[in-house]
Amino acid sequence: MDTTTIKTMQAAWYEELGSAQDVIRYGQIEIPTVGANEVLVRVHASGVNPSDTKRRGGWGGGKMEYSRVIPHNDGAGIIEQVGEGVSPNRIGERVWIYEAQQGRPYGTAAEYVVVPSNQAILLPANTSFAEGACLGVPAMTAHRTVFADGDVEGQIILVTGGAGAVGNYAVQWAKWGGATVITTISRPEQAEIAKKAGADYIINYKTEDVVQRIQEITGQERGINRIVDVSFNTNVDLADAVVCNNGAIAFYAGNASDRASIPLISFMLRNITIHAILVYTMPEVAKQTAARDINTALSGGALKHNIAKTFTLSQVAEAHEAQDSGKMIGKAIIEIN
Repeated sequence: MDTTTIKTMQAAWYEELGSAQDVIRYGQIEIPTVGANEVLVRVHASGVNPSDTKRRGGWGGGKMEYSRVIPHNDGAGIIEQVGEGVSPNRIGERVWIYEAQQGRPYGTAAEYVVVPSNQAILLPANTSFAEGACLGVPAMTAHRTVFADGDVEGQIILVTGGAGAVGNYAVQWAKWGGATVITTISRPEQAEIAKKAGADYIINYKTEDVVQRIQEITGQERGINRIVDVSFNTNVDLADAVVCNNGAIAFYAGNASDRASIPLISFMLRNITIHAILVYTMPEVAKQTAARDINTALSGGALKHNIAKTFTLSQVAEAHEAQDSGKMIGKAIIEIN
């Protein structure tokens, strides 16, 4: 890219916290400068995550991180410029991006984004930009929740919320790893999504006795090896009822006011491990392992992506509202080019 002739880009941003329609603006902004060990990516698709909309709404302290924020951590595009320390051979690479806005003011809701080179991962040829923009937060989170304690070959895994963004990838990762997967849903239309992800058993927790069904499936009082949980605060009693000796629970979502009452003695007697997972603070080796496995699975056609709706760059506020509504099943994607 010739930065002597192109100096601005279209972007969506906010300069104060609040509701999407009140604070998100759209227009021209300067293209960020590429630093050492960084790459400039021409963004073709940007993914919206709950953490993106929660930050905009004031979750986690209620203060602006920077005077102006371009939201979104996930995205995909083509590298057009590299900084010192990055091989020029990377120019022209199709890449998927993770943590673009983590510790930085500018994320992927723009025509261009600058990220550390190691956070721009080669996008397999069989994966579209829109699909690449699905990967960062949900696929990496799901990978950690499934594999935090090692291989899952031959195990029985319960994924609560198997139609959600993270839960759906967790079902796929568990199947990829050789596990039998039980998942829960709350609406009939979610069942097909969970089935396509590969779930062996699907339980509607609104209409079925989840503990009884799990015991019937496993043939044991406590037959679940690992649980991937979207709501540990709500499901702790379920976990206590079904997880086996030396089992593990990994949860990845919650609200600031959540407080879980844990059956300490019951968990202690069975050596239950509890993992609190946040993708942004995962160990670096876990991120690298997730990225490696994501590309291996993508290249083999083993990962499916549930895109609920696409928006234009000028519709970022609408995309945030859709994400916050709780009605959308799947990922909101901003198509930019």
